Amino acid sequence: MDYLYSLYDALVSINVPNDKARAVVDAMERDMTTTLATKADLLLVKADIQLVKADLQLLEQKLAAAFREETQTIRREIDRTVVRLGALIVIVAGLLAALKLI
Repeated sequence: MDYLYSLYDALVSINVPNDKARAVVDAMERDMTTTLATKADLLLVKADIQLVKADLQLLEQKLAAAFREETQTIRREIDRTVVRLGALIVIVAGLLAALKLI
């Protein structure tokens, strides 16, 4: 915080009243401790972002696996339905042919 003392000295040296110079330094110190982020703060945010990124990648993998599984299930159901419809068509064609023969 030596720079705050230097700022105070600089303000006083240009004839800013002591109480005004002190108010500027106090306001600056307050803003620096409550508003500005330190390098440590940024490192914590970076670590949090990396954790979220890892969670998102895991979620993406799980969703992709679930999507593949659902797609395979739907394909199997479509295949079964096609086979059943084919069998039904064969049966109906056979019945129609049998009716014409009678």
